[in-house]
Amino acid sequence: MHRSVISLIFFVLAYILFVVFPGRRSLIAIIAAGLLLVTRVLSFPEAFHSVNWNVIGIFVGTLAVADVFMKSRVPAVIAEIIVDKANNTAWAILFLCVFTGFISAFVENVATVLIVAPIALTLARKINLNPMKMMIAIAISSNLQGMATLIGDPPSMLLAGFTKMNFGDFFLYKGKPSIFFAVELGAFVSFFVLMFLFRKERHRVKVIPVEKVQSWIPSVLLVLLIILLAVSSFFDTGFTCAAGIICMIMGIVSVVWEKIANKGKASELIKSLDWDTTLFLVGIFILVGSLVLTGWIDNIAQSLSNVIGGNIFFGYTLIVFISVIISAFVDNVPFLAAMLPVAIQMASNLNVNPSLFLFGILIGASLGGNITPIGASANIVTCGLLKKEGYVVRFKDFMKIGIPFTLAAVIAAYLFVWFVWKP
Repeated sequence: MHRSVISLIFFVLAYILFVVFPGRRSLIAIIAAGLLLVTRVLSFPEAFHSVNWNVIGIFVGTLAVADVFMKSRVPAVIAEIIVDKANNTAWAILFLCVFTGFISAFVENVATVLIVAPIALTLARKINLNPMKMMIAIAISSNLQGMATLIGDPPSMLLAGFTKMNFGDFFLYKGKPSIFFAVELGAFVSFFVLMFLFRKERHRVKVIPVEKVQSWIPSVLLVLLIILLAVSSFFDTGFTCAAGIICMIMGIVSVVWEKIANKGKASELIKSLDWDTTLFLVGIFILVGSLVLTGWIDNIAQSLSNVIGGNIFFGYTLIVFISVIISAFVDNVPFLAAMLPVAIQMASNLNVNPSLFLFGILIGASLGGNITPIGASANIVTCGLLKKEGYVVRFKDFMKIGIPFTLAAVIAAYLFVWFVWKP
């Protein structure tokens, strides 16, 4: 059997198993990657070079900094202050969503939800409110803002890895407003959707502060990390290794500080990091690398280009909303990893700026996950937290909030990218 056929079979089977067994996705990805090596579809050097180790370094290092930042209780204290200043429940929820979005731009989405969730659940208990809608709003706000910066979420890191974008490029890219501003426009429009959804929540809110800041050092480390990433953008213009090294160094510093200051065990903190997603990313890089090396990405890109013809707006619209629909039910990381090289090749075939298709896919893949409770890791974690509180989230419960929020955010961001980056 030809190696191109084997690579496609393994990729499709792995994708099916990701959907059927979402809790075993990292194991499936690593086994599939291993089988590519065993069957000699890829050599070990080819597999190794298929992995973007800079992205892996950014992900692991940022997780360590975020974990220590969360334990400092600074985010929880800030959240309490925000809620305490709100006039009623509706504004308390909206302020929490905005705060969630701000944190999520710099901290991984799941960690962000875990930071804000205790405050939201405490608020719900104090005013005898069903926390389901509020928690769903927090989760989808996290997913939206996670793609605003390079370090906000794995999809942004994947985009940066494929395009060699640095931290500053997410704000201004090739002299034009970049993905950050598309996200913020989407956030602005979707904020009014949340206002409408929570318009009837008019309880007066008064939260008694229970959180205390344990240390400001983790906040300093997080701010320093952001500054160093921004500065490195001017030196490592090819996005080769600087960002990953900086994140890993800051992650190590955070772990050492946690051990010294709080007498915690470094091994326990390291074990608590999201190694599942890390291994998943490694496996996905290898799986997608096999499709690139065996020619499948070129074939798919050519087929889509033929369907689109010369209508660039139709092609852009198609790729955005296909991404939205697929990511509502399938993890956006493997989908995005597979589609980014397709977008680059399509742009080459159609002789257009690849940023148009790349930013469109990122918007669709990142926000499509907000439609269903299984579309993003933050959604799954949120539903798990609610289940522990005795609230079972059904698909229709989630989609009542997720669909209008997603449509508003996607359409606004999608149109912004088109008018900025159209041919």
